[in-house]
Amino acid sequence: MIALSLALIAAGGAGVSVLLLQVGDRTPVVTVVRNVPVGQVLTAKDLGKASISLDPSVKVVPVEDQQSVVGKRAAVELKPGSVLAPSQVTSGSLVKPGEQLVPVGLKPEQVPATPLVSGQRIQLVHVPAPGSSADSGKPTAASAPETLTGRVVKASEAAPGTGIVVVDVATTRADGPTVAEWVSAGEARLVLDAPGGH
Repeated sequence: MIALSLALIAAGGAGVSVLLLQVGDRTPVVTVVRNVPVGQVLTAKDLGKASISLDPSVKVVPVEDQQSVVGKRAAVELKPGSVLAPSQVTSGSLVKPGEQLVPVGLKPEQVPATPLVSGQRIQLVHVPAPGSSADSGKPTAASAPETLTGRVVKASEAAPGTGIVVVDVATTRADGPTVAEWVSAGEARLVLDAPGGH
């Protein structure tokens, strides 16, 4: 009986040791402590640290590399309490060479229920106002509306009172002035592409 008791205690101790090793196997990583909008430059005050049990397949920013992300821009919206991933920051501008950034204001009824996220492909559709020179007044099935392609860079929160959402859209340098003209005339509509652009 004494020998059996000693064996059980030894086995229990081994189990506790394994558990302690598992709990102790943590990696210090960089976390987000404040809300950081898309495109905003990261500062040290936006970042914190935590020790977590980490799957090797999960990409994170180690605490020792924290300074390497300070000064970079948020490529996506960063939420407090999340672990920072290398893909969530960028050292370059969110507007690529050869592109222009055009703000598009959307009324509440024009804002899609699907959240607008950075990098999302969209189409800008020209919808002439009734009675305008571009409006023939006789739409036909054969006459498709004029469209231009773009990419969401950032979407604002709905403005208090009006509910208007402003979406920064990156489009080609050639299409930028046309999009700006449509927006100014209130004749631009935003349509989301399916994932992958298909």
